[in-house]
Amino acid sequence: MAVKKESENSFSEYPISEDIAEALKLLGYRQPTPVQQAVLPFALMGRDIVAQSQTGSGKTAAFAIPICNEVRWDEVLPQALVLEPTRELAVQVQEEIFDISRKKRLKVPVVFGGMPVEKQAVTIRQRSHIVVGTPGRVIDHMKRGNLILDQVRFLVIDEADLMLDMGFMDDVEYIVSQAGDGRKPQLMLFSATMEPHIDHLVDQYMHDPKRIILENDQKTAEGIEQSCFQTEPEEKFGALLDLMVMENPDNAIIFCDTREMVNTLFQKLRRKKIRCGMLHGGMEQKDRLYAISDFRKGIYHYLITTDVAARGIDLSEITHVINYDFPTKRENYVHRIGRTGRNGHTGKAFSFVSREELHYKQAVEAYIGTTIPWKTLPESGSLVDKQQEFQRRQKEKVVIRQAKGAVFDKDIQKLSIGGGRKSKLRAGDVVGAICAVEGVGQEDIGIIDVRDSITFVEILNHKGTLVYEELQSKPVKGKVRKVKMVQN
Repeated sequence: MAVKKESENSFSEYPISEDIAEALKLLGYRQPTPVQQAVLPFALMGRDIVAQSQTGSGKTAAFAIPICNEVRWDEVLPQALVLEPTRELAVQVQEEIFDISRKKRLKVPVVFGGMPVEKQAVTIRQRSHIVVGTPGRVIDHMKRGNLILDQVRFLVIDEADLMLDMGFMDDVEYIVSQAGDGRKPQLMLFSATMEPHIDHLVDQYMHDPKRIILENDQKTAEGIEQSCFQTEPEEKFGALLDLMVMENPDNAIIFCDTREMVNTLFQKLRRKKIRCGMLHGGMEQKDRLYAISDFRKGIYHYLITTDVAARGIDLSEITHVINYDFPTKRENYVHRIGRTGRNGHTGKAFSFVSREELHYKQAVEAYIGTTIPWKTLPESGSLVDKQQEFQRRQKEKVVIRQAKGAVFDKDIQKLSIGGGRKSKLRAGDVVGAICAVEGVGQEDIGIIDVRDSITFVEILNHKGTLVYEELQSKPVKGKVRKVKMVQN
């Protein structure tokens, strides 16, 4: 199905619940993107979907909206499973689904490697509505009995071509074959390209899928200004400093080919007192997540990374992409510069190219169908005024950007309650105690997370202070417990 670029209808025209519609409005969703416009009518009808769409097209909401709309709050076992190829993508998609479902109070845990299995198990053994995860860790939890897919009615395979590149398709097929306890779930598959192995998966497991192909003959966005600087290796760091001073970007991603170069460049820039972060596959998982989170918050303006950040990860409002090392694969060039110029914004993509890398530049130009112009950096001496502005910017106080989901915080108060699984405290005990407060009902209780020795519960509809004050003297499962307010 070919889809026009222009979208004229709003989300209010789709048969979605008030909870979902209100959340979308608060999150700033106004008009559906082309992929959302194409997918939503058929997904909401329960059709299997095969959609070929580029990263950054809004496809997460395209499958999240219908799933969140149809999932039932009172079910205990997971009703939807979303498979992602990387840990970072899994976290990002989980956050977006959680935000969309916020008013419906759905619990959306995420599971991936590099983090303790048991901590994840505690979460997914409790009521979980939608589970997001990487294939390997999903299978691990399935085999341990932590993740039961009998009630799964929706299954999403996201970034299928990247799954194939990373060797996950056998795992994906196994998961699909085990989901639904004999009742085939609604399957939705999204991919930037359609490979033969993906077609095999579609033919074997999907029933009369709706095929959606977005027209996009141009491999790079129109709003990206591309240029190259011929720079030999020994000159490159100085050239990067001059470029940073000249452009003084709001948010820039600097791509390197190897982890070692990321580490080296990070240390060099830090020695120059330039605020920056780094991201690559050799880092501890928690450090990778912190790096992405800090960059999104605006704690620093430059993220130095390998191609791990070239695809999928949603780093909004990137103004500049710099290829410190020119990519050896033409597709990687497209993925890298596609981090900027998204959703109608403009952006700039600069690349350093040595004499030995000229053939890579020519291969990219043949692939994207256009010539990338050469530019010359100004002499460092002519950048004195801009150097002062650049230094001032590095020293200015950081203003933390709020996450999308922060719009819900004013209506929600999170409480901690002393006691958890070890003292046999259950979610039902918490619900019973809170509902005993006059003027509070189940609709005012959000997500409950029972851990070993502590329990967290969200109180909705501005009733957090009331519940907090009442629970100072009211018992929860037979005893008065220590209850505290937790900052969202």
